[in-house]
Amino acid sequence: MSEDRKIRVAILYGGRSAEHEVSVVSARSVMAAIDWSKYEVVPIAITKTGRWMLPARTPEELTAPKGSLPGTGEEGTDISLAPEARGAELKQVGGDPRSVDVVFPVLHGPYGEDGTVQGMLELAGVAYVGAGVLASALGMDKEMQKQLFRSRGLPVVPSIHVHVEDWQRGAESVLELAEAEIGFPCFTKPSSLGSSIGVSKCRTPEELRTGLELALSHDRKALVERAIPGRELECAVLGNDDPEASVVGEIVPAHEFYDFDAKYITEGSELRIPAPVPEQISEEIRRLAIEAFRAIDCAGMARVDFFYDEATGAVWVNEINTIPGFTPISMYPKLWDASGIPYAKLIDRLIELALDEDGHRPR
Repeated sequence: MSEDRKIRVAILYGGRSAEHEVSVVSARSVMAAIDWSKYEVVPIAITKTGRWMLPARTPEELTAPKGSLPGTGEEGTDISLAPEARGAELKQVGGDPRSVDVVFPVLHGPYGEDGTVQGMLELAGVAYVGAGVLASALGMDKEMQKQLFRSRGLPVVPSIHVHVEDWQRGAESVLELAEAEIGFPCFTKPSSLGSSIGVSKCRTPEELRTGLELALSHDRKALVERAIPGRELECAVLGNDDPEASVVGEIVPAHEFYDFDAKYITEGSELRIPAPVPEQISEEIRRLAIEAFRAIDCAGMARVDFFYDEATGAVWVNEINTIPGFTPISMYPKLWDASGIPYAKLIDRLIELALDEDGHRPR
């Protein structure tokens, strides 16, 4: 890269997952916060059908009816990302190719957050923000993630996993096992999805049946987790080899639990930053957040979610998210802002970490 041009950052958003619209809103927020005097920003939209394109309308220009979130649409110029000597080039029909210095994936869910795009970017030889292939895959698959956390001695919410094949062969046996091992109330959720899509709170066997059917309609694996009677706390992590933890935040959902509607549609959910918890609890959560980050060999960024049972003083690790939300109401940028790193500086730091990590990845 010549000294007289800006770092060219491709913001990659949209995607084929059920979290497509959330990704669009995250990208809109990142593009509003990034320092345009430092970077040449190239928005790249991935449509729901999997097309890569330079969009006719940027995320800021997209609208949606009240009560919904915008998608990328299908209007734009088709492009491809091709390896070249300096990293990668964006190629479009009828246009000159442009080199890319770093890709910022703002993708949530499968086909973006799960290591698939990360592997492609590694093959293309281009630096990218966030976790590598292995950490991304582990961060997406909650079943494997929890197994790893347990093996590292982290306090994980009790759960069992259900394969769609097991459900199809013997739903009654699965229900009996879940009731015996986990009990009620419990939560059902897809193993590899986020934004609380497909999540249900179940109090009866019939609700458990309905919840598992919903979860397995999104994924071939589902989790049945014990409902923890506690507060929902979150901690952000930033760094590569020497990660840092933010202050701890608390979510007080507008609904009974923090579902998709409470996160993105209905107003009323409250974010408390810093969380009003004892200092020793806050420090323990920060310690566990870094342990979870290191357990999956993460890089760049992650948000780690917890439950805190005030009655017993127990802290439980719920899950880690390797591409946390970047929407205006998302905890990750808010936690770092409260920790002394405002949004624009956070993006600077993530890009710096991406370029640093790229120098250590195998070629």
